[in-house]
Amino acid sequence: MNKHRFKFGKRFIYAMLVILLLTACGSLAPNPHAHQGQAAALEAGEEKQTAEDTFEEAVPASTDETGQTDETDTTSEAGEPAAEAEPYTLSGRLLAVGDIMMHSPQFPAYLNRKTGKYDFRGFFTNVKPILKEADWCWANLETPLLGGEKVYTGYPMFNAPPELADALKDAGFNIVTAANNHTLDRRERGALRTREVLKDRGLVTKGISASLWESKQPTLMDKNGITMGILAYTYGTNGIPLPKDKPYLVSLIDEKRMIEDIQKTRSAGADVVAIALHFGTEYDPNPNKEQIRLARKLVQAGADIILGSHPHVLQPYERLTVKDKHGQTREGLIIYSLGNFISNQRGDGKDVGVIFGVTIEKHMPEGTIELKEISAEPTWVHINGPHEKRKYSVIPLSSVLKDKTDTRFTKQQRQQMSNLKQRAARHVSSMSEVPVLLQALPAH
Repeated sequence: MNKHRFKFGKRFIYAMLVILLLTACGSLAPNPHAHQGQAAALEAGEEKQTAEDTFEEAVPASTDETGQTDETDTTSEAGEPAAEAEPYTLSGRLLAVGDIMMHSPQFPAYLNRKTGKYDFRGFFTNVKPILKEADWCWANLETPLLGGEKVYTGYPMFNAPPELADALKDAGFNIVTAANNHTLDRRERGALRTREVLKDRGLVTKGISASLWESKQPTLMDKNGITMGILAYTYGTNGIPLPKDKPYLVSLIDEKRMIEDIQKTRSAGADVVAIALHFGTEYDPNPNKEQIRLARKLVQAGADIILGSHPHVLQPYERLTVKDKHGQTREGLIIYSLGNFISNQRGDGKDVGVIFGVTIEKHMPEGTIELKEISAEPTWVHINGPHEKRKYSVIPLSSVLKDKTDTRFTKQQRQQMSNLKQRAARHVSSMSEVPVLLQALPAH
């Protein structure tokens, strides 16, 4: 009995020693999966940071040789869940104005007869402080800038000095679109020269293309981390045909092409797509049915902002909500006509325009866009002096009326400006209170 007990005890001791040795070896041996998990977690963290910096989609967590996701990719070394990106908002302000026109009486007083040069900066002295606050500042240039190759003329076949582009840039504009019914007033050469003058000044332009290739390229402008896509189209060119070998020279309204351009611009990286649309009925203060149909369709197709011109008087703006097939919604904004910003036209609303503003917010990390703080600052063209010495100045009505120390205007003029401001503000916002819900068009 004692002999059996001794043998049993001996075997028990041997077994315990083997177990202890195996346990020690297991704890001392490296764990390859643990190190792979830590390395993968670090790699995933680096990729996530890169993705946030470039606003691209973050790469998925790494997988092991079995194809299973390595769970350690989403945890820290302490086993805590990895921190998610903190939400933040990017913001930029768009200001847009209507037609930049140059009638014959606008030239003489701005010519320096000693140098033979023009200086039109005085047009915009009063609005310059407002325009300079914008990130994107947009105007519609409704005259060719062929320069001295032809005589300077106003209506009906416009041609203005290139110094007008200098004045626009000095005022704060950085986007000047040129698709309108006067683009071909000086034929192909005038259109191409206008494009060249604007680009030489560092102004972003759209609506005139020097080649078929250029006409198909998206135009993007980034401010504060928000990328705006820029498009421009006109209903026609006053009966002047496009060159047969250059049908791309001026961007004409063509629904199929416009929808394709919107989608191409979005695919190129645009967070917001804005379109200058030259359409409507001259001197009609209300948009016609075709204007409404076309502008809303473009918003349904993916445009965010439509900036209308051509009527030479103010037409209202409206806000829209577009819902896609998944029930997701986005905002749209249309102003059917911004009116005249600078011209020699007088009365019946032709000397009144607006500085139209909207704040564009991009909410990160999702990248969703919100349109906020919509404003419409009425402006009026003040003309002073005899015919050959007429001086023109765009007046921001709210700002000037608040300044009681401004002695340039009589009491009667101030009352007139007050009436103009009230009528313009009431009219331009008259469609904004009616909600418009649209269904998004399917992507092609």
